[in-house]
Amino acid sequence: MANLKEIRNRITSIKSTMQITSAMKMVSAAKLKKAQDAITAMRPYSSKLTELLQNLSATLDSDAGGAYSTQREVSKVLLVVVTSNRGLCGGFNSSITKETIKTIEEKYSNVEVDLFTIGKKGGDVLSKEFNTVATRNDIYDDLTFDNVAAIAEKLMSLFADETYDKIEIVYNQFKNAATQLTQVEQFLPIKPIEGGDASAVNSDYIFEPSKIEIVEALIPKSLKTQLYKAIRDSFASEHGARMTAMHKATDNAKELRDELLLTYNKARQAAITNEILEIVGGARRSESTNACEPRYPAPARQQ
Repeated sequence: MANLKEIRNRITSIKSTMQITSAMKMVSAAKLKKAQDAITAMRPYSSKLTELLQNLSATLDSDAGGAYSTQREVSKVLLVVVTSNRGLCGGFNSSITKETIKTIEEKYSNVEVDLFTIGKKGGDVLSKEFNTVATRNDIYDDLTFDNVAAIAEKLMSLFADETYDKIEIVYNQFKNAATQLTQVEQFLPIKPIEGGDASAVNSDYIFEPSKIEIVEALIPKSLKTQLYKAIRDSFASEHGARMTAMHKATDNAKELRDELLLTYNKARQAAITNEILEIVGGARRSESTNACEPRYPAPARQQ
């Protein structure tokens, strides 16, 4: 058993760790509220805009949809992997790296795949095994639509000049603070609606100006919004995962602290008992020694 000083030092260390994890939990909770409000307000707009453009693209000829709706034979794929710059968020980053590797091995095993990483954690792991064409870890320093739009424009140009035949986004979709859903979402070419009915689209919407003009003007904005939504989703998921992880870490630290306090009290009580026994044993030995010593008569006093 460790001595009292070692146990006391461990208890002090665990208490300091508890203060850190508790503070990180509160910071993540505050940031999560803001990020959750942003993605909750944005998601209906983005989903409806994507649905509208998919319906619209389904009614146009293949040449009328512009360069971003061209369906080509897939020979080269770019995966945009969205992770975080910081750790201590449970399985948030590892789930994305595992899903990326799974997608490459199962879906694109026969084609060339490159990665565009957003976030330091995922980039550090995946760059060891796969070719990474670009990394944007600075986007979280100032997460605005304009900064994300610059990344989207670069991706759009890579698809338009036929550098890549398909671009997909791998990210964590925010569900709640404890749950994140890993998503692999097609970015380019624009995915046509499955089972779309052109007559239904014409009956629901009146287009002014023409459909082609709307596609040419609105599709780039829709793609920028789609990427911004994915990064916003990942940002909210990161803080939710970190808050949950720090909550669990704090609870585990409390349990370990309580166990060490119990061990410390037992060791201290044992040490006190041993000291008492030593004192009692020493007193008894002293009494027995005194009892065994011969008693000499006192010398007579001289008159």
